[in-house]
Amino acid sequence: MSGHEAFILAHTRPEQPPLLPGITLQLASEVTPIWQASEEWLAARGMAPPYWAFAWPGGIATARLLLDRPELVAGRRVLDFAAGSGVAAIAAAKAGAAAVEAAEIDPLAAAAIALNAARNGVAVTPLLGDLVGSPCRWDVILAGDVCYEARMTAHILPWLRAMAGAGALVLLADPGRAYLPREGLRPLAQILVPTSLELEDRSERLVRIAELLPQG
Repeated sequence: MSGHEAFILAHTRPEQPPLLPGITLQLASEVTPIWQASEEWLAARGMAPPYWAFAWPGGIATARLLLDRPELVAGRRVLDFAAGSGVAAIAAAKAGAAAVEAAEIDPLAAAAIALNAARNGVAVTPLLGDLVGSPCRWDVILAGDVCYEARMTAHILPWLRAMAGAGALVLLADPGRAYLPREGLRPLAQILVPTSLELEDRSERLVRIAELLPQG
């Protein structure tokens, strides 16, 4: 077992996210130390914020959509971009995707994705690094809850639109973040996701899933 895997298992526990009874993830909860970790605690250990340790509404809603509508990914090459825990990637694999990759810039996130995929008995390939600028080699790109910061949105959105222009179906799932683009979206679904007040400012989030259209 690697050091990353040991850390994840020590600071999380197996849980089923809301709306996804068939999926189990290693998640932080109120009883796990990383939930209460301060920025100083993380910095002392050289860690980025542990976004991978939580099931965010955008990922949950995307996973639910794919399980309900497997034709969106069945037989197709899928990328879960900024994948966090890998929940959407796992759902894509369960829905019959031909190949699934999950991209993250945090080594702990990549390790968590591998652990979570193995726990759920599916094949997901973690990709460590920033894929922005890469040529398109996917049929479907999943982007859940990625428009939460202006810098992040400005960095990824032109590339995601370019991927749409190259022929990929880009699914953007957003629970009401401030930097979601107002144009160039084709609505696809709305899913109400229960959330924790430890993570969000409300007990549920309405996640809107849309196809991101090419620029212009």
